[in-house]
Amino acid sequence: MQHWLLVRGRGDRPLERVHGDEARAHSSSKRPSVEVGDLAVLYASVWQAVYGVAEVVGAPENDPSRTRWAWRFPLQPRLVLDDLDVAPAVEEIGVFPSSLWRHSYIRLTPEQFARASALLERTVPGTATSETHGARHRHK
Repeated sequence: MQHWLLVRGRGDRPLERVHGDEARAHSSSKRPSVEVGDLAVLYASVWQAVYGVAEVVGAPENDPSRTRWAWRFPLQPRLVLDDLDVAPAVEEIGVFPSSLWRHSYIRLTPEQFARASALLERTVPGTATSETHGARHRHK
């Protein structure tokens, strides 16, 4: 199993503060190296913050009719912050925004992934949505 950071909400389509990103799929311009069962941290690029954790639940598929972002793979969200104002800065997990500039995803070390997961789980109550055993729960 690999750990990834998925870059979401780029400059031309940034995520709003209260974003509504359900994190059900991710797109890439090149064939992604992800595999089913891999875990990913969601990164809001304009905000330079991490806001969720998701699992890769299907193989990457190519849509030849698309000229950009033709590769797509399905995700199952495990935890997603609803409000980016409370999302931890990406630097807090040991990743620097300058290293993400032309990527739609990068590989994380197990330590970076663990740090991101711990930070996200400690967010303000009522701001996170998590999936446990297939059931969606909103923390209150």
